[in-house]
Amino acid sequence: MNTAVNHPVVSRDQWIAERKKLLAREKELTRLGDQIARERRALPWARLEKNYVFDAPEGRRTLADLFEGRRQLLVQHFMFVPGWEQGCKSCSYMADHNDGANVHLAQRDVTLLAVSRAPLADIERFRRRMGWQFKWVSSQGTDFNRDFGVTFTPEEMAEGEIRYNYGTCPPHGGELPGVSVFFKDDAGEVLHTYSRYGRGVEVMMHTYNLLDLTPKGRDEDSLRFTMEWVRHHDRYEPAPAAKASGQTS
Repeated sequence: MNTAVNHPVVSRDQWIAERKKLLAREKELTRLGDQIARERRALPWARLEKNYVFDAPEGRRTLADLFEGRRQLLVQHFMFVPGWEQGCKSCSYMADHNDGANVHLAQRDVTLLAVSRAPLADIERFRRRMGWQFKWVSSQGTDFNRDFGVTFTPEEMAEGEIRYNYGTCPPHGGELPGVSVFFKDDAGEVLHTYSRYGRGVEVMMHTYNLLDLTPKGRDEDSLRFTMEWVRHHDRYEPAPAAKASGQTS
């Protein structure tokens, strides 16, 4: 449907009346979101049973080291494995939002970083290409990705069902996205407080939140899969809006 041609157009007074109806629903959603956030913070925490050690630009670092003096650690499970030329484009879309958030998260006692199974040299090469500043470490040789539910064996995939997002689903490859959160107590013990997967990772995709405000929304219904349009930010063609408006540089 051509949105501009076929969408209803009403008087300003009618528009205000309809907008107020939607505002009431939006407020319901906001209050529900606040309540779920309180319930999320009230979840019990789990002690970690392993001492994970990562390859970082500064050398070998434990999970506790990665907090960098803060109490809370937010980890993006970034799909980038040994042998890949570049990181997942959808995970890169997520990561494009990290640097802007990081300066503010640090003020609230949070360190944000990415973890992938790719060798550190490959991670650093790709990070430089993308121009990112956030910390990104390698979990290569550890069980970290497996233990936090984002890496799957060929045998698991051959069975036609994997355990992901606290349930089962058909396999979509040996690596999937996720976000995990950890807390470090006064004794230096690291505790797992929360993880989310699947569409839950959209919490890190601020661009989607902005698109949801627009008339065309995410505009993904006609695509083969929802994020088919996404590219690494240095691989996009000139923006369609600029072409349509006749703008020149």
